[in-house]
Amino acid sequence: MLVVNALGRIFMDPLDDPFAALEREIAACPLKTAADAIIVDIHAEASSEKQAMGFFLDGKVSLVVGTHTHVPTADHQVLGGGTGFMTDVGMTGDYDSCIGMAKEEPLSRFLRRIPGAKFEPAMGPATLCALALETDDATGLARRVAAVRLGGRLEQARPAFWE
Repeated sequence: MLVVNALGRIFMDPLDDPFAALEREIAACPLKTAADAIIVDIHAEASSEKQAMGFFLDGKVSLVVGTHTHVPTADHQVLGGGTGFMTDVGMTGDYDSCIGMAKEEPLSRFLRRIPGAKFEPAMGPATLCALALETDDATGLARRVAAVRLGGRLEQARPAFWE
């Protein structure tokens, strides 16, 4: 199995081209030749960049999953070429918060436009957010993907194919 993390460039510090970098890595370890499955985490701010990466890698990897924005999207799917995809898997943490931080300081900064205290983690019950993937043994591509949400405040989600 190959697991690769790439960093997006939109609204983040300028980095190497994640599309070119992933193309190199996957060429060096192709699906079903050198790896039974390939999972790509695209850590990026812009949902459009994460979606573009999904389409760019469709049919070449088992799964492209976005991270960074802390809020799970509802678009988990198997793309046309057989790659599992989700724009953002969300965080594991307290969802009675501002992206995992106690609400008071981020809210104060939005209202006053000046920083006050440092951000502190929210300490309530955590929700684990994840994505379940089932791959085809012959191709390494996705058969099914499903959202996973366990514990905490968000509606619970367990994939039917776990049963």
